[in-house]
Amino acid sequence: MSFLSRVLASLLVFAGVALPASASDSLELIELTDNVYAIVGELGNRSTENLGNNATFGFVVTRQGVVLIDSGAGYQGARALHQVIRSVTDKPISHVINTGGQDHRWMGNDYFKQQGTTIIASARAVEDQKARTRDQFSRLASLMGSEAIEAIRPVYADKTFDRELTLSVGDTTFELRHPGQAHTPGDSFVWLPAEKIMFTGDIVYTERMLSIGNYSGSKSWVESFRAMAAYEPTVVVPGHGAPTTLDKARADTLDYLVFLRETIREFMDNGGDITRIGSIDQSRFDYLENFEDLAGRNAQRVYSELEWE
Repeated sequence: MSFLSRVLASLLVFAGVALPASASDSLELIELTDNVYAIVGELGNRSTENLGNNATFGFVVTRQGVVLIDSGAGYQGARALHQVIRSVTDKPISHVINTGGQDHRWMGNDYFKQQGTTIIASARAVEDQKARTRDQFSRLASLMGSEAIEAIRPVYADKTFDRELTLSVGDTTFELRHPGQAHTPGDSFVWLPAEKIMFTGDIVYTERMLSIGNYSGSKSWVESFRAMAAYEPTVVVPGHGAPTTLDKARADTLDYLVFLRETIREFMDNGGDITRIGSIDQSRFDYLENFEDLAGRNAQRVYSELEWE
């Protein structure tokens, strides 16, 4: 069976691999190729049960070691990811790539740094992480309890890049690019050119509604998505959701962002003010999980952005 056929078949059935009993039950391992994997967390909110790992992660097994894409939400979250990796290989984690500033992208860094791992992130992501460390620790403490976070030490990247970085580990080439602000200011994607697999971080959400926060930028998010899509990946591993196609990524992320910006711009041009923002019909996207919680807030945030553009 060809590489493409194997990948598409795995996506159609979402083949999960059973995890060790000690790993979090909320994580699903999906094999994309013989050496590239996605670890898919829950689509809902952070919880004690999912250890804050309500996101999608990934790893690549190379001759030199394992490259992990995003380190989990704290020490326990990182350990849960490591347990999943150990169900595949006992090779050491040589590198961790943080794709952004959200807690589950980087707060497990300390766990892996203690094992001698090299951590890489965009310089803008590190700035964002530092700016929000206290708030993210407080959120994890309320979720996991203060004792659970006592072992967590904020550890930032050993190596940073401004816009792009090419990394060679063992027999694998990784192209890292920070195209601009998306869900967070320092979001990056990770491209595997030989495999044509794209790890998008929070530039792409599928199956669940994306969240536009006060640290997001909807206009630059559209541009970041298009920069990622220009690579025409065979497989997209989103920041939230299962591995999928570029068409599905467009439908759940780009189309929603463009819809919001165009619809709210028209609403404003017709004299609509933010007190009536709830009248905007977003039902086209009500198939996305967390729609009820996020649709209204996203509209308010985009309205506020457009006022200043």
